[in-house]
Amino acid sequence: MIIAIDDTDSREGMCTTYLCAMLMDELKEYGDIIDSPILIRLNPTIPYKTRGNASTAFEIDTNEPEKVMEHVISRVEELAELQSDMTNPGIVFIPEGEQERVKEALGNFFRQAVREVLEIEDAKNLISELGLPSKGLKNGRGLIGALAACGAMLNPGWDHTYEYLAYREKDAWGTPREVDEESVRKADLETYPDTWDTVDCANDLVVCVPHAGDPVLFGIRGNSIDVVTRTSRMISSEPVERYMVYRTDQGTDLHLIPVEKIADIRDLHSYTIEVTVATDPQTIRGGHTIFSIRDDSGDEMDCAAYEPTKNFRELARKFIPGDRIVFSGSVKNSTLNIEKIKIISLAEKYESVNPSCPECGKNMKSAGKGQGYRCKKCGTSADSAERVEVERDIETGTYEVPPCARRHLAMPLVRCMKENGKIFPSR
Repeated sequence: MIIAIDDTDSREGMCTTYLCAMLMDELKEYGDIIDSPILIRLNPTIPYKTRGNASTAFEIDTNEPEKVMEHVISRVEELAELQSDMTNPGIVFIPEGEQERVKEALGNFFRQAVREVLEIEDAKNLISELGLPSKGLKNGRGLIGALAACGAMLNPGWDHTYEYLAYREKDAWGTPREVDEESVRKADLETYPDTWDTVDCANDLVVCVPHAGDPVLFGIRGNSIDVVTRTSRMISSEPVERYMVYRTDQGTDLHLIPVEKIADIRDLHSYTIEVTVATDPQTIRGGHTIFSIRDDSGDEMDCAAYEPTKNFRELARKFIPGDRIVFSGSVKNSTLNIEKIKIISLAEKYESVNPSCPECGKNMKSAGKGQGYRCKKCGTSADSAERVEVERDIETGTYEVPPCARRHLAMPLVRCMKENGKIFPSR
């Protein structure tokens, strides 16, 4: 039987992955847990998500499915953050004999949930159509993620990475985390690039340790179960109550939809599109850098490197009209929020300088407003300034926002080593 849960946390506490790990331990009395659990990140632009828009699923071989379902529902009702307006848990069960029958439909639902905007009724209607055991609490929005996690479990061919999650002892929840940052930095140096988003070196930040009141102590992301487990053992910290390694769609770019026209772009979706920079970047109040992009049909839209992207904004400020770039990112309020870029070609940049004297070679001086330029030594003159090409302080290649600003689903460039052209990982 596949068991999937979603939307049990709030911005203040609990964690769906922790509840999943706890259930996997508790349910051992009813059967054998099969393989490792999965952690699925869904559409990152959804406004009603609690924190990371994640759902989880695992599988159990059991002869007591009714007891298993009763136990899971009881624990979710007991431990979910039901007092929060944003928390609306969902639980879906796929009995063993039903899995092949529902595999295709749930696989399609999973892919939609990562890229599209789904409604609660979409999940409820599919659950009814397929006749699946389920439980929705409050408005049942978590049924969307739980159903998607079932689809991911039944269709394992998607690109995946791994995350090791260490959980705090319950008495420590809500208090400052005790993690030795020096040990984290040493662990990162040992295992990068097989692990990533542990430390943001450019901004001198440890990013694998969260700050909310949830049970997670730290999380290590990487290419294999072995490397994330090995990295975790190098970290000195407060006592760990339990841990779990999840197979996940994090770091895969699974959320990105390739498009060729701006007209095909909609809010609350994520895209990759090749366009031309249309205006010079402007830095507005709050430190955000904004400019316009234009597709081949002439349509334009705003593009932004927001303040949380930190040093990435310095790169964006070097763009000029005519630069040809592939942008990847999410769209809100008709603005593309940059996650990653691939610079295809750079426009030529020119500036005006005082003309050189043909006699002595020195720069002429202005002769006054509207009177051109003159060399006092030689008496030569020129009507206008010279236009000279300026070398661009930027290279073609692929760039990314720093780890402190990276979305869970965004693929880090260390996973793109085989890509054609230069890559510039930011960490």
